[in-house]
Amino acid sequence: MDENPIKFFTATINTWKHLLQPDKYKILITESLKFLVRDKRVWVYGFVVMPNHIHLLWRMHDGIVEKNVHRDFLKFTAQMMKSDLQKHHPKVLKHFKSTQKDRDYQFWERRPYSSEMYNRKVTEQKLDYIHNNPVAEKWQLADLPENYHYSSAKYYLLNKDDWGFITHYTEHI
Repeated sequence: MDENPIKFFTATINTWKHLLQPDKYKILITESLKFLVRDKRVWVYGFVVMPNHIHLLWRMHDGIVEKNVHRDFLKFTAQMMKSDLQKHHPKVLKHFKSTQKDRDYQFWERRPYSSEMYNRKVTEQKLDYIHNNPVAEKWQLADLPENYHYSSAKYYLLNKDDWGFITHYTEHI
């Protein structure tokens, strides 16, 4: 078994608010993922940025502690969103006021979901789920998975890499 297997990871915006609706926050997420890849902390195999949550298929590099990557990624993106909201949307910022004593604001739900991908079949099922999320009846963000920009669907379905940080899952499973 690998020291760090491929994981399916989901993080949700606090109280399911649609904070990730603006492209600038979707770009923040993708740029943060790109940084983690370039910094050799993770491999990203698949992703989607939805209006109120993100799904990732990723794997930590050996020697990298998963919980530290989760913490750093979510903390950095929260700080950047907070900074932008303070400057440009102070009324929206109020909706993320925290009742916790250890912070003023809470952007991500506590305890993001993470589960291990045990084999290729399960990994492919999760990748399909990720890519089909934007076309689901609930969301209707695109007519086809590959037409939703903030996703890795185009990488797999059209062999087009718009991101420069995705690794094909078959390289590691």
